[in-house]
Amino acid sequence: MEFFSADERAFSDAFLKRGYAIIPLANKARLDAVRGKIHALALAHLGLKGKKAPSLAEFFDHTERYVGVEGLNGLRLAVINGLNADPDLMPGFFGMARKFIEWTVGNEIAMQRGINLSIQLPGDDSSLLPLHSDVWDGNSPYEIVLWLPLVSCFKTKSMYVLPRRESRKAYAEFKKDKGFNAEKLFQRVKPGLTWLEVPYGKAVLFSHSLLHGNRVNEEKTTRWTFNIRLKGLLTPYGVKELGESFLPATVRPATRIGFEYDAAEKA
Repeated sequence: MEFFSADERAFSDAFLKRGYAIIPLANKARLDAVRGKIHALALAHLGLKGKKAPSLAEFFDHTERYVGVEGLNGLRLAVINGLNADPDLMPGFFGMARKFIEWTVGNEIAMQRGINLSIQLPGDDSSLLPLHSDVWDGNSPYEIVLWLPLVSCFKTKSMYVLPRRESRKAYAEFKKDKGFNAEKLFQRVKPGLTWLEVPYGKAVLFSHSLLHGNRVNEEKTTRWTFNIRLKGLLTPYGVKELGESFLPATVRPATRIGFEYDAAEKA
Protein backbone atom coordinates (compact mmCIF):
# COMPACT_ATOMS: atom_id res chain seq x y z
CA MET A 1 0.00 0.00 0.00
CA GLU A 2 1.37 3.42 -0.99
CA PHE A 3 0.09 6.72 0.35
CA PHE A 4 1.17 9.07 -2.44
CA SER A 5 -0.68 12.10 -3.69
CA ALA A 6 -1.73 12.06 -7.34
CA ASP A 7 1.13 14.44 -8.26
CA GLU A 8 3.72 12.37 -6.39
CA ARG A 9 2.43 9.14 -7.92
CA ALA A 10 2.62 10.59 -11.43
CA PHE A 11 6.16 11.88 -10.81
CA SER A 12 7.28 8.52 -9.37
CA ASP A 13 5.83 6.56 -12.29
CA ALA A 14 7.54 8.82 -14.83
CA PHE A 15 10.87 8.65 -13.00
CA LEU A 16 10.72 4.86 -12.81
CA LYS A 17 10.06 4.70 -16.53
CA ARG A 18 12.73 7.17 -17.67
CA GLY A 19 15.22 7.22 -14.80
CA TYR A 20 15.36 11.02 -14.84
CA ALA A 21 13.21 14.12 -14.48
CA ILE A 22 13.61 17.76 -15.48
CA ILE A 23 12.33 19.82 -12.56
CA PRO A 24 11.58 23.50 -11.84
CA LEU A 25 13.64 25.04 -9.05
CA ALA A 26 11.73 26.38 -6.09
CA ASN A 27 13.84 29.49 -5.55
CA LYS A 28 15.28 30.95 -8.75
CA ALA A 29 16.35 34.07 -6.82
CA ARG A 30 18.73 31.86 -4.83
CA LEU A 31 20.22 30.55 -8.07
CA ASP A 32 20.56 34.11 -9.37
CA ALA A 33 22.46 35.02 -6.20
CA VAL A 34 24.82 32.06 -6.60
CA ARG A 35 25.45 33.02 -10.20
CA GLY A 36 26.20 36.60 -9.14
CA LYS A 37 28.71 35.38 -6.55
CA ILE A 38 30.40 33.12 -9.11
CA HIS A 39 30.66 36.07 -11.50
CA ALA A 40 32.41 38.14 -8.83
CA LEU A 41 34.74 35.29 -7.81
CA ALA A 42 35.66 34.57 -11.42
CA LEU A 43 36.39 38.20 -12.27
CA ALA A 44 38.59 38.52 -9.19
CA HIS A 45 40.50 35.35 -10.05
CA LEU A 46 41.03 36.44 -13.67
CA GLY A 47 41.92 40.03 -12.77
CA LEU A 48 39.04 41.46 -14.77
CA LYS A 49 38.01 44.66 -13.05
CA GLY A 50 36.67 48.08 -13.85
CA LYS A 51 35.76 48.90 -17.43
CA LYS A 52 37.29 45.64 -18.69
CA ALA A 53 34.93 43.55 -16.59
CA PRO A 54 32.37 41.66 -18.70
CA SER A 55 28.74 41.64 -17.65
CA LEU A 56 27.37 38.56 -15.97
CA ALA A 57 25.52 37.41 -19.10
CA GLU A 58 28.52 38.05 -21.34
CA PHE A 59 30.89 36.18 -19.03
CA PHE A 60 28.74 33.08 -18.62
CA ASP A 61 27.89 32.85 -22.32
CA HIS A 62 31.39 33.55 -23.61
CA THR A 63 33.79 32.40 -20.91
CA GLU A 64 36.17 31.31 -23.68
CA ARG A 65 36.91 35.00 -24.38
CA TYR A 66 38.42 35.41 -20.91
CA VAL A 67 40.09 32.09 -20.09
CA GLY A 68 41.57 29.26 -22.14
CA VAL A 69 41.36 25.53 -21.56
CA GLU A 70 44.65 25.61 -19.65
CA GLY A 71 43.18 28.04 -17.11
CA LEU A 72 39.85 26.30 -16.57
CA ASN A 73 40.84 24.14 -13.63
CA GLY A 74 42.33 27.09 -11.74
CA LEU A 75 39.15 29.08 -12.34
CA ARG A 76 36.97 26.16 -11.29
CA LEU A 77 38.89 25.65 -8.04
CA ALA A 78 38.83 29.38 -7.23
CA VAL A 79 35.06 29.45 -7.66
CA ILE A 80 34.48 26.27 -5.62
CA ASN A 81 36.71 27.47 -2.78
CA GLY A 82 34.95 30.83 -2.72
CA LEU A 83 31.50 29.24 -2.70
CA ASN A 84 32.40 26.73 0.01
CA ALA A 85 33.02 29.62 2.40
CA ASP A 86 29.23 30.12 2.44
CA PRO A 87 27.62 27.77 5.02
CA ASP A 88 24.24 28.28 3.35
CA LEU A 89 25.43 27.00 -0.05
CA MET A 90 24.56 23.31 0.25
CA PRO A 91 21.28 23.88 2.17
CA GLY A 92 20.37 26.39 -0.54
CA PHE A 93 20.92 23.91 -3.35
CA PHE A 94 18.99 21.25 -1.45
CA GLY A 95 16.12 23.64 -0.79
CA MET A 96 15.75 24.56 -4.45
CA ALA A 97 14.92 20.93 -5.35
CA ARG A 98 13.76 19.55 -2.00
CA LYS A 99 10.25 18.46 -2.97
CA PHE A 100 11.43 16.44 -5.94
CA ILE A 101 14.44 15.01 -4.11
CA GLU A 102 12.14 13.74 -1.37
CA TRP A 103 9.70 12.37 -3.94
CA THR A 104 12.61 10.45 -5.47
CA VAL A 105 14.66 9.15 -2.52
CA GLY A 106 12.66 9.84 0.66
CA ASN A 107 12.80 12.46 3.39
CA GLU A 108 15.92 11.27 5.24
CA ILE A 109 18.72 12.34 2.95
CA ALA A 110 22.49 11.99 2.75
CA MET A 111 24.13 14.62 0.55
CA GLN A 112 27.54 14.80 -1.06
CA ARG A 113 30.01 16.77 1.05
CA GLY A 114 30.71 19.37 -1.62
CA ILE A 115 29.60 20.49 -5.05
CA ASN A 116 31.16 19.52 -8.37
CA LEU A 117 31.46 22.31 -10.92
CA SER A 118 31.93 21.70 -14.64
CA ILE A 119 32.83 24.36 -17.20
CA GLN A 120 32.84 23.34 -20.87
CA LEU A 121 33.96 25.89 -23.43
CA PRO A 122 32.76 25.71 -27.06
CA GLY A 123 34.89 23.21 -28.95
CA ASP A 124 36.61 22.02 -25.76
CA ASP A 125 37.43 18.29 -25.71
CA SER A 126 39.38 18.36 -22.44
CA SER A 127 36.48 17.71 -20.07
CA LEU A 128 34.46 15.00 -21.77
CA LEU A 129 32.65 12.21 -19.98
CA PRO A 130 32.28 9.20 -22.29
CA LEU A 131 29.18 7.05 -22.12
CA HIS A 132 29.16 5.42 -18.69
CA SER A 133 27.21 4.49 -15.59
CA ASP A 134 28.60 5.60 -12.23
CA VAL A 135 27.51 2.27 -10.75
CA TRP A 136 30.17 0.58 -12.89
CA ASP A 137 32.79 2.33 -10.70
CA GLY A 138 31.29 1.08 -7.44
CA ASN A 139 28.91 3.93 -6.65
CA SER A 140 25.67 2.95 -4.97
CA PRO A 141 22.71 2.33 -7.32
CA TYR A 142 20.60 4.03 -4.64
CA GLU A 143 22.16 7.44 -5.43
CA ILE A 144 20.71 10.12 -7.66
CA VAL A 145 22.39 13.19 -9.12
CA LEU A 146 21.10 16.75 -9.05
CA TRP A 147 22.45 18.31 -12.28
CA LEU A 148 21.94 22.03 -12.00
CA PRO A 149 22.88 24.33 -14.91
CA LEU A 150 23.90 27.96 -14.43
CA VAL A 151 23.02 28.61 -18.07
CA SER A 152 20.42 27.23 -20.45
CA CYS A 153 21.60 23.86 -21.76
CA PHE A 154 20.57 22.31 -25.06
CA LYS A 155 21.91 20.03 -27.80
CA THR A 156 25.67 19.38 -27.40
CA LYS A 157 25.88 22.09 -24.72
CA SER A 158 23.88 19.73 -22.50
CA MET A 159 24.31 16.11 -21.41
CA TYR A 160 22.69 13.01 -22.81
CA VAL A 161 21.04 10.05 -21.10
CA LEU A 162 19.84 6.67 -22.30
CA PRO A 163 16.43 6.12 -20.68
CA ARG A 164 16.13 3.39 -18.08
CA ARG A 165 14.77 0.49 -20.10
CA GLU A 166 17.24 1.05 -22.94
CA SER A 167 20.13 1.52 -20.47
CA ARG A 168 19.42 -1.83 -18.84
CA LYS A 169 19.26 -3.56 -22.22
CA ALA A 170 22.49 -1.92 -23.44
CA TYR A 171 24.29 -2.79 -20.22
CA ALA A 172 23.31 -6.46 -20.56
CA GLU A 173 24.69 -6.50 -24.12
CA PHE A 174 27.85 -4.67 -23.01
CA LYS A 175 28.53 -7.30 -20.33
CA LYS A 176 28.25 -10.11 -22.88
CA ASP A 177 30.54 -8.56 -25.50
CA LYS A 178 34.01 -7.94 -24.05
CA GLY A 179 35.09 -6.28 -27.30
CA PHE A 180 32.97 -3.20 -26.63
CA ASN A 181 34.41 0.08 -25.41
CA ALA A 182 32.61 3.28 -24.47
CA GLU A 183 32.78 4.79 -27.96
CA LYS A 184 31.53 1.65 -29.69
CA LEU A 185 28.70 1.41 -27.20
CA PHE A 186 27.90 5.10 -27.75
CA GLN A 187 27.59 4.58 -31.50
CA ARG A 188 25.31 1.57 -30.96
CA VAL A 189 22.91 3.37 -28.61
CA LYS A 190 23.18 6.83 -30.18
CA PRO A 191 19.74 6.69 -31.89
CA GLY A 192 18.04 6.13 -28.52
CA LEU A 193 19.86 8.85 -26.57
CA THR A 194 17.96 11.80 -25.12
CA TRP A 195 19.78 15.14 -25.17
CA LEU A 196 18.35 17.02 -22.21
CA GLU A 197 17.01 20.51 -22.85
CA VAL A 198 17.24 22.35 -19.55
CA PRO A 199 16.43 26.09 -19.46
CA TYR A 200 18.05 28.25 -16.80
CA GLY A 201 15.94 27.93 -13.67
CA LYS A 202 15.39 24.20 -14.07
CA ALA A 203 17.50 21.18 -13.13
CA VAL A 204 17.73 17.45 -13.72
CA LEU A 205 17.41 14.62 -11.23
CA PHE A 206 18.67 11.33 -12.60
CA SER A 207 19.73 7.90 -11.47
CA HIS A 208 23.40 7.55 -12.28
CA SER A 209 22.74 3.90 -13.09
CA LEU A 210 21.56 5.28 -16.45
CA LEU A 211 24.08 5.38 -19.27
CA HIS A 212 24.96 9.04 -19.69
CA GLY A 213 27.74 11.42 -20.70
CA ASN A 214 28.55 14.42 -22.84
CA ARG A 215 30.32 15.27 -26.10
CA VAL A 216 32.27 18.23 -27.42
CA ASN A 217 30.23 21.39 -26.96
CA GLU A 218 29.52 22.38 -30.57
CA GLU A 219 27.27 25.30 -29.61
CA LYS A 220 28.49 28.90 -29.53
CA THR A 221 28.23 29.44 -25.78
CA THR A 222 29.85 27.99 -22.65
CA ARG A 223 28.26 25.41 -20.37
CA TRP A 224 28.38 25.92 -16.57
CA THR A 225 26.83 23.17 -14.44
CA PHE A 226 26.83 21.89 -10.88
CA ASN A 227 26.26 18.27 -9.94
CA ILE A 228 25.56 16.94 -6.47
CA ARG A 229 24.93 13.34 -5.37
CA LEU A 230 22.10 12.50 -2.99
CA LYS A 231 20.67 9.29 -1.55
CA GLY A 232 18.44 7.92 1.16
CA LEU A 233 20.33 8.15 4.45
CA LEU A 234 19.67 4.51 5.39
CA THR A 235 20.05 2.92 1.95
CA PRO A 236 23.20 0.95 1.02
CA TYR A 237 26.40 2.86 0.26
CA GLY A 238 28.99 2.02 -2.38
CA VAL A 239 32.60 3.20 -2.57
CA LYS A 240 31.45 6.66 -1.45
CA GLU A 241 30.53 6.21 2.18
CA LEU A 242 28.68 8.21 4.82
CA GLY A 243 31.08 10.51 6.64
CA GLU A 244 33.70 10.29 3.93
CA SER A 245 31.85 11.36 0.79
CA PHE A 246 28.33 11.95 2.13
CA LEU A 247 27.01 13.86 5.11
CA PRO A 248 23.53 13.62 6.68
CA ALA A 249 21.27 16.37 5.38
CA THR A 250 17.94 15.49 7.01
CA VAL A 251 17.74 13.04 9.93
CA ARG A 252 14.43 12.45 11.73
CA PRO A 253 14.14 12.13 15.53
CA ALA A 254 13.36 8.39 15.52
CA THR A 255 16.49 7.72 13.48
CA ARG A 256 18.63 9.85 15.81
CA ILE A 257 17.27 7.96 18.82
CA GLY A 258 17.95 4.66 17.07
CA PHE A 259 21.53 5.65 16.25
CA GLU A 260 22.14 6.72 19.87
CA TYR A 261 20.62 3.50 21.19
CA ASP A 262 22.74 1.33 18.89
CA ALA A 263 25.87 3.25 19.85
CA ALA A 264 25.13 2.79 23.55
CA GLU A 265 24.52 -0.94 23.09
CA LYS A 266 27.91 -1.34 21.38
CA ALA A 267 29.79 0.70 24.01
